[in-house]
Amino acid sequence: METTPRVGSESLAGPVLPDRSSPLPLWAQVSADIRRRVAEGAFEEGFPGEIALTEQYEVSRHTVREALRVLRDEGLLRSERGRGTTIEDGSYSQNLGTLYSLFRTIEDQGVHQRSEVRRLATTINPSVAANLQIGAGEDLVVLERVRYAGQEPLAVDTAWLPKSIAAPLLDVDFTSGGLYDALANNCNIRPDAGHEQVAAQTAPSHIAELLQLPGHVAVLYIERTAMAKDVPVEWRETYIRGDRFSFEAEWRPGSSSITPINESR
Repeated sequence: METTPRVGSESLAGPVLPDRSSPLPLWAQVSADIRRRVAEGAFEEGFPGEIALTEQYEVSRHTVREALRVLRDEGLLRSERGRGTTIEDGSYSQNLGTLYSLFRTIEDQGVHQRSEVRRLATTINPSVAANLQIGAGEDLVVLERVRYAGQEPLAVDTAWLPKSIAAPLLDVDFTSGGLYDALANNCNIRPDAGHEQVAAQTAPSHIAELLQLPGHVAVLYIERTAMAKDVPVEWRETYIRGDRFSFEAEWRPGSSSITPINESR
């Protein structure tokens, strides 16, 4: 007789029963599994009610209610009288002033991420080489990806790195996992500082198509230079959906300044 898989089994679109021997509360295990199933597109035909979820997870209605409450507080679910519970479109935030990984940002918010690799090759690009402070004719490794959060395209980014340090990345599978983890594991280089500029702009037509956006929709355009021990190791440009991603910052009086854009380029 076929049974529902338990925690620790291979990821499936169906429910994974909570492990009652785990120190993690049942409601936390249920909420984590529902979060996984949402990311995998398990509820395209509608989100189940509380009674159905108690049967699926073999837990009390109180446990299901607590799991759903947590997911509503996270903004993943919405419950309305007369409509039941529905899934909200995901959004993601990142603190400014930190050298972040988009892969980690998404994963840390409980959403599965994957990438469609459109290009992983060597190239020559004099303008990028100038940003990396290397010779105009030096070989680069270029990695272009469409980044997905769950089932939804979130960003298109292209990263360039000097081939002299990044050649081992040409053999890496980037369909899942982050560039910085691969750079550390394969090249023994870990970015520790950098500079980033963010601007809002209308998505170019090819970017709008890759992100499945209607025309004339704004995206955030990000240019980044990542450093390792004061040496530029990556220059990247990213187009990311402005309706799904935001930046957060803390500030104090007198701690910021305004620089005209035309003087910063």
